[in-house]
Amino acid sequence: MAKSLFEILNEKSIPFIVEKGFYLSLLRQNIVSESDVKCAAAEFDADIAIGIGGDGTFLKAADKIRDKNIPILGVNTGRLGFLTNVSKEEFASAIDALLDNRYVIDERAVLQFYSDDNAQLVNFALNEIAVLKQEGNSMLSLHATVNGEYLATYQSDGLIIATPTGSTAYSMSVGGPLVVPQAKNLILSPIAPHSLNMRPLVIPDDWTVELQVQSRNNAFLVSLDGRSEVFHQTPKLYIKKADFTVKLLKLPTQTFFKTLRNKLMWGIDKRMEE
Repeated sequence: MAKSLFEILNEKSIPFIVEKGFYLSLLRQNIVSESDVKCAAAEFDADIAIGIGGDGTFLKAADKIRDKNIPILGVNTGRLGFLTNVSKEEFASAIDALLDNRYVIDERAVLQFYSDDNAQLVNFALNEIAVLKQEGNSMLSLHATVNGEYLATYQSDGLIIATPTGSTAYSMSVGGPLVVPQAKNLILSPIAPHSLNMRPLVIPDDWTVELQVQSRNNAFLVSLDGRSEVFHQTPKLYIKKADFTVKLLKLPTQTFFKTLRNKLMWGIDKRMEE
């Protein structure tokens, strides 16, 4: 797929660079040579970024780009492909559409994470930030404050704070609501709560979520779009909307509702097909 992509770009005289990790992988597999493609420097710029893979690849691309203001086109070679919504067969025509300015840029909110004990270490997530118990350990006690007011103590296996983009990912799998990408909200979804009256909660996205986490072994996980790190102490954690967005590049015919129906079979009633 990468090789055919490079051929299409070269045919259309579109200069391109390749992310370093992907570039080295292509060299190791003898898919390309050093004379075929150029490796992106640590600091790079581009008009468009292209992610080849599944939604995980798109999330990695978003993490590489962060606040560079580069729109991302996702080409799906994975399974579901909710964010990577251009198929391999559509790629050549999608490039033509881009060159003809027939595209839409969909801006998506990003979450920012930091903690009391390491305030200079700021990380970002497009889908969600999840605070999770470690495997084999007992549930967590998560004392949550929202916009300066105490909300609740979640006795659960964890808590997911998701963007509207992430509402169709991890949050949905634990019973969280689907939220259109244009909504200015965050979703708090507990994972396996000990109490049945702890339900997902939707809040404005300009509010800050503060968490104080307690666990029996004084350790827990923080996962940002699937990238996990162990915290061995109990600092205060802060999650809020970042001051930049990730720009998803789409064709005009692609809409959120169409993607729901086509990828998640949302609203499909098999009885109506009989």
